[in-house]
Amino acid sequence: MSTIDAAMGMAFVTTLKPDESFTATLTVAFFRPVWEARLRFDARVVNRSKNIGYLECDITDHDGKRIAKATSTSAVLRGDQARTR
Repeated sequence: MSTIDAAMGMAFVTTLKPDESFTATLTVAFFRPVWEARLRFDARVVNRSKNIGYLECDITDHDGKRIAKATSTSAVLRGDQARTR
């Protein structure tokens, strides 16, 4: 799950101003098990408003089979909230 979080976090951080940070919720639906595979994480910002972002991430194996799908809602932090992150 940390790789999913990292992929989605990197996608969202590209939308932030230098004095902003964010916090996020993360939901993952797993569709099939994986024991050994090279995985691909395609994270994208679907919608970004002034204060909220919605992201999706598709996780696929080397054959392109969907392993999981993640969604995230991110809240933009500013001021003192952003400085403590």
